[in-house]
Amino acid sequence: MAHFSSLHLDPGLDTPLYRQLADAITGIIERGSLPYGEKLPPTRELAGQLGLNRTTVSAAYAQLEEAGLIEGHVGRGSFVVQRPGSSSSGPMDWDAVFAPLEAGFARPAHEIEINFANSRPSEGNFPLAPFRRLSKQVIDGPEAAEILQLGSPHGYAPLRRYLLEQAAAAGIARKGDDLIVTNGCQQALDLLARLFAPGGSGVAIEDPVYHGLLRVFSRAGANLLGVPVTDDGIDVEALEELIRSHHPRVLMVTPSFQNPTGTTLPLERRKRIVALAQQFGMVLVENDIYSELRYCGKRLPTLKELDWSGNTILLRSYSKVSFPGLRVGWVIAPRAVVARLAEAKQLSDLHSDQLSQAVLLRFAESGELERHLERTRREGVERLNAVLRACKRHLPPGARFTRPEGGMCLWIELPEPLRAERLLSGAEERGVSFLPGRYFSARRSHARALRISFGGLTPDQITRGIRIIGETAAEQLAVTVARASFEPAAALV
Repeated sequence: MAHFSSLHLDPGLDTPLYRQLADAITGIIERGSLPYGEKLPPTRELAGQLGLNRTTVSAAYAQLEEAGLIEGHVGRGSFVVQRPGSSSSGPMDWDAVFAPLEAGFARPAHEIEINFANSRPSEGNFPLAPFRRLSKQVIDGPEAAEILQLGSPHGYAPLRRYLLEQAAAAGIARKGDDLIVTNGCQQALDLLARLFAPGGSGVAIEDPVYHGLLRVFSRAGANLLGVPVTDDGIDVEALEELIRSHHPRVLMVTPSFQNPTGTTLPLERRKRIVALAQQFGMVLVENDIYSELRYCGKRLPTLKELDWSGNTILLRSYSKVSFPGLRVGWVIAPRAVVARLAEAKQLSDLHSDQLSQAVLLRFAESGELERHLERTRREGVERLNAVLRACKRHLPPGARFTRPEGGMCLWIELPEPLRAERLLSGAEERGVSFLPGRYFSARRSHARALRISFGGLTPDQITRGIRIIGETAAEQLAVTVARASFEPAAALV
């Protein structure tokens, strides 16, 4: 920067070089040549420019920060700050103010017609007529004013009673359990991360795993310990080895139609996981938001049903089986856990929207939810068959894919030398999007893997989308082979 290239420091003076540099930068700031929000050069860069030791520049920056002239942000650099009484000459540099935040998904550069990236139901299947009718009943009912008032952080009491009674009748909720309503499963994960995974706590998770879980527990500072997922769900042998070597505090598992792989844990693996949690005193959290979307095969008991101790924490949600936009999920757990979750939730948002809870309660009690679920399962079979047939027919030789019995997701492993990121770029040019495997792991790249979410698409869209992905993969493989054929062979000596 021109401001710094003209600086003159004299090593012959009694004043240390770092203080000379700090004084010089102070003058530049006070003259207004470095306005509020301006980023200072990295210490290594400025040291090279001025012929100084990097520690000298670091010491100068430390003095400026102590004087309140600059502020350092880990991973982003040092910025000039606005001092009391001074006025900004322009719009605030919000990037300089914000703490670093993990980047989200990249936006497609092309218009997307078939989107396999979003794991959500199809809005075309929403039963809007019954929803409008039942919503009007709630709004016109005698409890409307109470519903629109501030409520309990635990949730709308009639819905909580209904859900607990349903869970108790199914053998899921036990005598010492309670229930809290959350803003979808995502808020439940966030609250659990605050309770059980503050800085450095070991959390055993599936690998690959739902990206929303990864991000929320990473933000909490948890030490995420990935356990490989096989065709039958989390690898229990690898899990036991990890538990014995790393002693995690929490174990997070999605036993049914796991996101992103679609895999389901067999009964024996479920029993072993519950036994391991009891043996090693871990907090066992079961994410069970997909189990109602079983299209074939027999229902399996939840981990919480199998846990005679009653300690398993169960997460469920209406988001995948009815209306995702209403954001109603819930946690069933021992009373002590629910009480702490309610404290954390009250600090976060006071309580979940009661009108949504009341409408969904009416939707469930009226029988409309079960009728909607039956239709969803029938159409889910068609979607699942379409994606399995399309993968078998259109993916390149050597590709592997999971074969779920329900849910919304399927996991594909591409053959060498294909890479999911490059395949995504080519597919998006043709209007098809998906999520590469790198979004689903804390440590492994899953460079050849991708998740296909088929729940919100028609069978025709699914077939066409997979065909485009397969054609793009075939073209990229052909280019690779063509390049290899033109490379000169090594000399034989």
